[in-house]
Amino acid sequence: MKYFLNLILILNVSLSAQQFQIKGIVSDNKSGEVLRFANILVLGEATGTTSNVEGNYQIYLPKGKHSLIFSFIGYVSDTLSINLTDHIAYNAKLKPVSLELPEVTVLPGENPALEIIRRAIDYKNVRLSKLDSYVFKAYTKGLVKTTEDFSSDDNNVTVGLGVDDSTQLKITGIIENESRGYFKKPDQYKDEIIARKQTSNTPSSINVLTGGRLIQDFYSDEIEFFGREQVGPVSENALDYYFFLLKDTLQLDKQNVFKIHFEPYDNSDPGFVGDVYIADETFAMLKLDVGLNDAANIGGIFNEINIFQQFVPFEQDVYMPVDYRILVEGNFLGIAKFGFELNSIFYNYDINYSILDDFFDYAIVTVHPDADLKDSTYWSNVQSIPSSLDEVEAYKRIDSIESVEKSFWDRNSILSPTLSFNKNLSTSGLTGIYHFNRVEGNALDFGFYLRDLFNKRFRSDLDFSYGFADEKFKADFSGRYRFGDYRTGYINLDAFDKTEILFKESDNYNNLTSTLTNLFGKYDFRDYYYSKGFSVNVGGYILPFLSVGAGFVNRTDNSASVNTDFSFFYRDELFDINPPIYESKINGITAEFTLDFRKYVEDGYFRRKVTSRKPTFILRGNLMHSSKDFASDLTFTKYEFNISGFVPSIKSTQLDVLAKIIKTDGAIPYQMMYALPGNISGGSKNSSFRTLEIGDHFGDEIYQLNLSYNFRDEFFRFLGVPYLEDSEIYIGVHYNSAITKVSEKSSAIQPISSILFEKTPFQELGFSLGHPLFPLTLEFTWKLNYFGKNNFVVSVNSFAL
Repeated sequence: MKYFLNLILILNVSLSAQQFQIKGIVSDNKSGEVLRFANILVLGEATGTTSNVEGNYQIYLPKGKHSLIFSFIGYVSDTLSINLTDHIAYNAKLKPVSLELPEVTVLPGENPALEIIRRAIDYKNVRLSKLDSYVFKAYTKGLVKTTEDFSSDDNNVTVGLGVDDSTQLKITGIIENESRGYFKKPDQYKDEIIARKQTSNTPSSINVLTGGRLIQDFYSDEIEFFGREQVGPVSENALDYYFFLLKDTLQLDKQNVFKIHFEPYDNSDPGFVGDVYIADETFAMLKLDVGLNDAANIGGIFNEINIFQQFVPFEQDVYMPVDYRILVEGNFLGIAKFGFELNSIFYNYDINYSILDDFFDYAIVTVHPDADLKDSTYWSNVQSIPSSLDEVEAYKRIDSIESVEKSFWDRNSILSPTLSFNKNLSTSGLTGIYHFNRVEGNALDFGFYLRDLFNKRFRSDLDFSYGFADEKFKADFSGRYRFGDYRTGYINLDAFDKTEILFKESDNYNNLTSTLTNLFGKYDFRDYYYSKGFSVNVGGYILPFLSVGAGFVNRTDNSASVNTDFSFFYRDELFDINPPIYESKINGITAEFTLDFRKYVEDGYFRRKVTSRKPTFILRGNLMHSSKDFASDLTFTKYEFNISGFVPSIKSTQLDVLAKIIKTDGAIPYQMMYALPGNISGGSKNSSFRTLEIGDHFGDEIYQLNLSYNFRDEFFRFLGVPYLEDSEIYIGVHYNSAITKVSEKSSAIQPISSILFEKTPFQELGFSLGHPLFPLTLEFTWKLNYFGKNNFVVSVNSFAL
């Protein structure tokens, strides 16, 4: 069905392929002042456009007779009737309306704005009852603004930071796309990007910001900004949330239009501040021009946030958005000034168009295969927003900069973790060529990295390392080839002869943290062993929500020992011993699956899962079977299942969940067991046990539950505590529980013992304090049972550790 629908729409476009341009300026006929964002509608047709910030407009129509209506609130509309046979220019000069009305007086207990908003809410519900589905086209232009030009590839972005407040922002990136959107009650939605282009410093893969997908329809009760649902001016609870004031009565032709200012009753409540324009008689919302208040401005990093949207009537007197504009400018901690501007226009509406349910699938945005191939001839006929002088200059400047061949140091800095030679090849940077631990001592690292070869299908890593204390040379190769139209299938090959971290999957700390604690504190929180072998894995998505895989692994593991006592401090002390492992050779088959019902964006190369503010859970399962029939030293089967996700709760709060079950049949080597994720002294990580240490609690049968509830700043807002309610201090609560067991078979070959929680689940409970501007939180955690060491801990949780 969906292919048939696309065919019809394509044929309609083809039949009217000969387009002629009408362009000009919309202005005030007395003062000559340009009218920004004036509406231009084609009478009797569901199409139109708006003027840009300079008052310029352009519209493409087929040959024949047309009537264009130019309108702006507070002005008399202008109508152009024409038999179109060629490109033409027409400047619309609108006459201001002089409306003499008595001054609005608000008496005690009486506010005329409230009744207007009440009726506007009623109209919203009537509109919703009339609207079952619709199809439309959209043109979207996005502008990135920084103080310095930037360059990028598909893997990274390099941009200078403007720290001088006097430095002006300039346009440093532009994306444009033409799309078609589909909607059907209650919440089925899909966007198709027909054409796209962008400045040469911007990867096409990020040009998926369609106006239809990003639009915040202010007729909706659910309007989201910065991860928080905001109350709109005609939301069901708007009258309880906002103070409304009738500021003026204007006219649009012969129709009165009420200009109403609104803002939250309580300044500590996040919300919109600005003006909404409501039509008399119908009480439809015509225009909205608002910003966000300080309470909704996360960390106060935004200097300006402006949102502008207009609505016009279509079939059955249903008002639909015809544009959406958002302008954001900010300064992050005085370090980086930035800005972003999004401008979208919507046209060619088909209200209550018949769309079958099977047209909608898991793809919410799909880029057509030829979207990047559209030439200037095609774009010259696209309904679009005329480029401003600044945009024209930016295109020329950026393309000129990008055409100049970049030197090695143009692409890299001395602190880069990797050094890029071109968009496909990079090597280790200066910050990634050294590490230290008590087994290898001082170690040098060097790697080669290939990315996006064979039309973004192949990538590989080749890492080398040499430890001066253990005098061993190590190598680690990994390669992945993706197949399928959207590269949803994969073949992985890994070959390694390296030092491995014991219980690596439970250790979320980075190598720099480990190196620093070794060198300065003589504290190595990790244990190690040597592993040599290879693995092959094949898999991919067989359904939009189901990925499966299978493979084979060969590994030979041997114990490692402490080979150095070097440290900058504590030179008289010794490092802890590195525990032995169960030395073995394992050959096994593997299987895996992922069940993920999130929808995705098809960006022209990949299917990228997207997360919305709806309850989301992902189920993963892994199996490994080792057998002596495969020339393996041990026979066992290991099963692992985990489910992770979140549940949005009151306002912007959220519950995060991680549950894990591991079962083993047979004797499994100690190094292949699972350890509860613990922490270093004074540090912590999400979904970890704050009062437990790394590697102390392991087993071959595990039941683990990690819960965290992020109140954000809603907790103090609810309490209404002076200062705290406006401080944006985030508070969270975490609870962790686990059962760990070791079977008799595994225990018989276990070189060291584990601290087990067999009969009663271990439990801990704590809370955290943080701020959105700072990349760390302060956590306080108490053991609820199994008291002894670390009954209460204070720790810092940061991605930097």
